[in-house]
Amino acid sequence: MGTVTYRVADGTEQVIEVMDGSSVMEAAVQNGVPGIDADCWGACACATCHVYVDENWYDKVGKPESMEDAMLEMACERRPTSRLSCQIKMTEYLDGLVVEIPEQQGVEY
Repeated sequence: MGTVTYRVADGTEQVIEVMDGSSVMEAAVQNGVPGIDADCWGACACATCHVYVDENWYDKVGKPESMEDAMLEMACERRPTSRLSCQIKMTEYLDGLVVEIPEQQGVEY
């Protein structure tokens, strides 16, 4: 188990304990973190759990795999450190992870 800090678009932060094996998205939804919609409930089929991984953590989290990368292509305001939080599984190695939630979620047309 470790902690994840969620930085919400309004500047507030929530620090949540996340069980190893749980996704960063699951913990956000279970704890009412605003801005994580998770419309597909972790199926990597939408971009409504998009987060920006803090630059200090990006190498530890790693780059998205091809399916996630394709979904991120449609995400609003993609950045180099963008990830889908449903695809980030908590491990003790990620204890202290910091993610920022974009101002809006979903697909950009």
